[in-house]
Amino acid sequence: MQSKAKTVAEYLKELSEDRRKAISAVRRVILRNLPKGYEETMNWGMICYELPLSRYPKTYNGQPLGCVALASQKNYMSVYLISIYAEKESEKWFHAAYKATGKKLNCGKCCVRFKKLEDLPLDVIGKAVARYSPDELIHYYEKVRKK
Repeated sequence: MQSKAKTVAEYLKELSEDRRKAISAVRRVILRNLPKGYEETMNWGMICYELPLSRYPKTYNGQPLGCVALASQKNYMSVYLISIYAEKESEKWFHAAYKATGKKLNCGKCCVRFKKLEDLPLDVIGKAVARYSPDELIHYYEKVRKK
C-alpha cells in the first residue's frame, strides 16, 4: 500500500485516525533521536529519513541513502531501521533490547512490523534510530558495497 503523498502532512492526513496517532507517535520518537544530517522526506511511498544526495551522491541507485523509514501498510505499520541491518553487532543488540522489553518482535530483514503502538518499545526504537551518525552510515554502506 504505497502512498502518492508528496509531503508528510499529506501522508498523515490520508491515514485512519488510529493509524495517524500511532505513526505520529513513532515519528516523534524518530525525530527526537535522529542524528543531525538526515532529512525527513517522502520517498518510496513512505516517510523516510535520508542523507541528501548533496551530502552523499554515490549511491548505487541514485537515490538518497536511507537511514529510517516509517509506513502504514495494509495489515500493519512498519518502521524500517537500516541500523539493525548494517552489521551483526547492531542486529544482536536490537534483538536483545527488544526481547528485554517483553514485547513480541515481528521483524523482517530491517523492518519492525506492529499493529498497535503498544506493540512497539519506543525507547528501543529511539536508541536504534540514534545508533548511526551520517558518517557511520556512510562507512557501513561503503563497507557493504565493497563486498
